[in-house]
Amino acid sequence: MTAQSPWDRVRKGRFWHYIDERLGLDQLDYTVPEHGNTLPYMIGGITVFGFVILIVTGLLLTLFYDPSPERANASVLAIQHDVTLGWLVRGLHYWAAQAVIISVVLHMVRVFVTASYKKPRELNWIFGIVLLAITLNFYFSGTVLKWDQESFQGVDEIKTVSGYLGPFGLPVSQNLAPTVPILDRMYALHVAILPIIIGIFLLAHLLYVHYFNISPLPWRKKNSEEPEEPKEPFTKHLIGITQYGIVLLVILAILSFVFPAPLEPAPITGFHDATKPPWPLLPLTAVDDLIGLWWIIPGTAIPFLFLLAVPFIDRGEERDPRKRKIIVITFMVGMAMLLVLMYLGILHKVAGSVVGG
Repeated sequence: MTAQSPWDRVRKGRFWHYIDERLGLDQLDYTVPEHGNTLPYMIGGITVFGFVILIVTGLLLTLFYDPSPERANASVLAIQHDVTLGWLVRGLHYWAAQAVIISVVLHMVRVFVTASYKKPRELNWIFGIVLLAITLNFYFSGTVLKWDQESFQGVDEIKTVSGYLGPFGLPVSQNLAPTVPILDRMYALHVAILPIIIGIFLLAHLLYVHYFNISPLPWRKKNSEEPEEPKEPFTKHLIGITQYGIVLLVILAILSFVFPAPLEPAPITGFHDATKPPWPLLPLTAVDDLIGLWWIIPGTAIPFLFLLAVPFIDRGEERDPRKRKIIVITFMVGMAMLLVLMYLGILHKVAGSVVGG
């Protein structure tokens, strides 16, 4: 007689039956391929866990944050030093944001390499690229809220870029509401507008993963005579993601203790190029240095348009990256250019000059 697992015993209990009858938790009782429980195929779930950390810590931070330009920086400083464990909450939020950026990119790379965007999953790839774009906007708007010199300079450059976009730049332009400080709008964007948008796309993304299941291994042929890959319960996949998520939380807590979230003094108007942007935005700094601020627009749009078009460019059934050389090399060249631009952004010299007297 086969011994029951702890999970099986929970599912047969009266409490589980009571909850399942109302929430339909047994919908999680489906199988996924064995490779779905390996780390590369769990990065997406770990990213969701990172978003949960951001939501919880973000909600706590809003209780003490003042979005007015006159008091924003001081309120963040108070969170850091005066609020009980405020330094830990802000540190977790800061480092979780870095981790989510990294995990989103790694998840995209894994999906690309394994051709998980192919029929019938094209739409889910598009949802994923939209989520990447929203995540980057989330990151930028969050860095603005601390309202130090770095934030002020970033907003100043965004205002300039919005002018190049004409009517399409109105949402981030001061012309939209001249009497409302742009910091207030960034706060609304970060805590209200973007969470709703990302929630919709994330829900759709997860529902499609559930509907189509985890994509097959790229070197496994359709109608192959090889034995069918073993299946495992989705609950095992969920438990694995949770375990990795707890490890991530511990790492973030250690980083928060060893390297507190950075905060510069309140901004001084009139200073130009006095600081560097956060590391995910360094490639844009390099583009500005090399060919000018206007080129940030096509420099950002072209890579995203290419990523959105990938499922319609690479339409064959072949999934093995070794047999998709052109599209894979194109992608690798693009990633290499991004890393080079980031390195050039690191080398960018801060002038710190005063303009306008």
